[in-house]
Amino acid sequence: MRVGESLRHALVDVLARGVLRDPVLQNVSITVSEIRVSPDLKNATAYVMPLGGDEADEIVSALRRASPFLRSAIAAETQLKHAPRLSFEIDQSFNRATSIDALLRHPKVAQDLQREGDEDGS
Repeated sequence: MRVGESLRHALVDVLARGVLRDPVLQNVSITVSEIRVSPDLKNATAYVMPLGGDEADEIVSALRRASPFLRSAIAAETQLKHAPRLSFEIDQSFNRATSIDALLRHPKVAQDLQREGDEDGS
């Protein structure tokens, strides 16, 4: 298993246990979509999004504050010699997917897609 995926699973497990004391992170469901690890394995960026996307900036700030604790918790969960420093970013892929979906549903685009399908013989 890749290091990033191993770290992601460990982070998800730690977050699911609800052991963080920060009130901003209490009773919040957070999706960890990806963790990108630097080539030297010293730094890792976790891309996260709270369920519903509400208060994403506040939640990312709280995760940044909890980063040292999360780093040690992840170190205990994984077989890595050294746990990387964690940073957190809002995962923008959810917003991009929503924008693309809205664009594809636009009547003018749907009309063009329908016309293109007719030309292909579909």
